[in-house]
Amino acid sequence: MRTAIILFNLGGPDRLDAVKPFLFNLFNDPAIIGLPQPLRWMVAQLISSRRAPTARSIYEHMGGRSPIVANTEEQARALDALLGLDFKCFIAMRYWHPRARGLVAAVKQWAPDRVLLLPLYPQFSTTTTASSVREWQREAARVGLTVPTTTLCCYPDNAGFVTAVANGVRRGLAQFDPTLKPRVLFSAHGLPKKVIDAGDPYQEQVERSVAAVLAELAMPALDWVICYQSRVGPLEWIGPSTEAEVRRGGADVVPLLVVPIAFVSDHSETLVELDIEYRTLAEERGVPAYVRVPTVGADADFIAGLADEVRRAIAAPEPIRSSAGHRICSTGRSGCPCGQMGS
Repeated sequence: MRTAIILFNLGGPDRLDAVKPFLFNLFNDPAIIGLPQPLRWMVAQLISSRRAPTARSIYEHMGGRSPIVANTEEQARALDALLGLDFKCFIAMRYWHPRARGLVAAVKQWAPDRVLLLPLYPQFSTTTTASSVREWQREAARVGLTVPTTTLCCYPDNAGFVTAVANGVRRGLAQFDPTLKPRVLFSAHGLPKKVIDAGDPYQEQVERSVAAVLAELAMPALDWVICYQSRVGPLEWIGPSTEAEVRRGGADVVPLLVVPIAFVSDHSETLVELDIEYRTLAEERGVPAYVRVPTVGADADFIAGLADEVRRAIAAPEPIRSSAGHRICSTGRSGCPCGQMGS
C-alpha cells in the first residue's frame, strides 16, 4: 500500500517581491477574514498593501526570504527515511509556494493507494489546519484524486513532540546562572478572542501541550506561563501577550526562557519576533537574561513521534482522527473536527 503524506505548513515569501502577494493570500483566506467577496478581496488588498513595507523589513532580517519551506523539506526527508519506500512526503504551503494547487497533480502521478493529511500544527485551529484541509480537498477534487484520505487533525501531546520540547527546555535552563530562577514563557501564535469564543479548540490544545511538557519535565517548582504573540489589528486577542510577559519579567527582574510551543519550524515569528524584537524589549526592560529555545524542527524524537502518528492513522478506520484516536476537545469546542467520533 502506497501512502502519500501531505505535510501542511503556513508558507512564507521566497523573495522580497513575494511579501505583498503572500500577505494578500493570507488575508484573503475566509478562515482569517470572514467577510464575503468582493469585500474580503478589497480588505485583503488594503491590509497587504499597508503591511508589506513592515513585513519586507522583517524578511530582510532573514536574508530576504522565509526559511519555512527549507525547514519543512528537511522534516519531510527525515520522516521519509523513517517510514520507508511505501510512504512519500509532499509539502503543501497554505499561502505561498508550493501550494496544494501545484501539488495534487504530482501526488496523483505518484499513484498512492491512500493519502494522509498531516498538518505541522500540533494544535488544531480552524484558522490553520482546517483552512489547509479545505484547500487540499478542493484541489484534489479538481484533478480527480479520489483515493481514501485520512486527516490527522491534531497531536498536541504526542510523546515525541513533548519529549523534544521538554529536552529543549532542559537545555535552555542549563544556560542560566544556577543562582537565578528563570521564568519559562511558553509562547504560541495568538488568535482573536472571538475565534476562540466561537468554538475554536486551539487555546485549549495549547494548554494541553504545555501540561504534557510540564509532566515530562517533572519540575514542580518551575515558574512558567502560557502567552501568545503576533497580535495584529484592533480586535481583542487571547492573552496574556508574550510582549506583556517580557515586560513583566523585567519588572520582576527574572531571567526568561522563551519556548515556542505551537511552532515546529523557524520563521519570522521565531527568528525576528522572538529573537530580535522581544530580546531587544527584554534588554530595555532590564530582564537579567533572555534565552529562546529552538523549535523542534527535524529533532529525532519529534520525527519519530510523527512516524508513530502516521502508522496509527493509516491503520485506523476514521477519516478524521486526533492523536488519541478520539475527540480530545471539551464539549463546548464546536470547532473540533472530531465531533462525529464521540468522546
